[in-house]
Amino acid sequence: MIELNNADLKVQINPDGAELSSVKEQSENLEYMWQADPKFWGRHAPVLFPIVGRLKDDHYTVAGQSYKMTQHGFARDQTFKVVSHDATSAIFELVADDATKAMYPFDFKLQLRYTLEGHMLTVIYHVENPDAEATLPFSIGGHPAFNVPLGPNEGGFEDYQITVAPKKTYPQIPLIGPYNDAQHEKELNLTTPLQLDHDLFNQDALILDLNQVETTVMLSSTLNDHGVALTLAQAPYVGIWSPYPKQAPFVCIEPWWGIADNLTADGELTHKQAIQQLAPNTQFEAAYQLRFF
Repeated sequence: MIELNNADLKVQINPDGAELSSVKEQSENLEYMWQADPKFWGRHAPVLFPIVGRLKDDHYTVAGQSYKMTQHGFARDQTFKVVSHDATSAIFELVADDATKAMYPFDFKLQLRYTLEGHMLTVIYHVENPDAEATLPFSIGGHPAFNVPLGPNEGGFEDYQITVAPKKTYPQIPLIGPYNDAQHEKELNLTTPLQLDHDLFNQDALILDLNQVETTVMLSSTLNDHGVALTLAQAPYVGIWSPYPKQAPFVCIEPWWGIADNLTADGELTHKQAIQQLAPNTQFEAAYQLRFF
């Protein structure tokens, strides 16, 4: 594990998947991150690249050739190189090789940069297209999971709430199975906090269409002052998820620059909804911030 420390937080990141695995409050030793109990879900905060969500039949096509890729892509199962590391920051890197090209026939360089400052952890995604001629189609996102409740004396699942700023009614993209049904968009009133209940997730994730407006999604206890707030700018979507009907003791807040295939997807990667198109020899950068309190 790569460890970041300051007076407020101790953070652990696993080079396997460049996965944020632990965030503990120093004075109370309070663990914010879900600890990957496989009974419910065996991950902490996987990196979603080069797709977000599920492809139709787990396949896509490029230049007439079909490729197989499972849900959320392969980055979460790769070991990243540790490029740099000090007390409060670390950079992890994954580059294309023969194994990735068997699933995804593109050159790329992906970096994750973690920076700790006070009670804030900033996560930056940096994608480079080193090809001098070909455009790089990709999606990227996060899947951090937070303990609910945060500790043994922190109440139950229903004692927590989701608050979204700006407060308004958001377009909500429904899921039909693992695929998005954006043609039948709903509305979710978030002018007031959303009380947690496992039945909220009986149709899988709640997906908010953010229209790339800076948004903060806060998960907090109604019994005390503990919680976590995720802020993202210029992201098209955020997903809020907990496994159903398992009644799992965690909730994910997921910043997405991409989305699962639409019900009408034709399988062509460049046609995929919300796919990023990175021009030759250019770079893409996106970020989110986590504030723990």
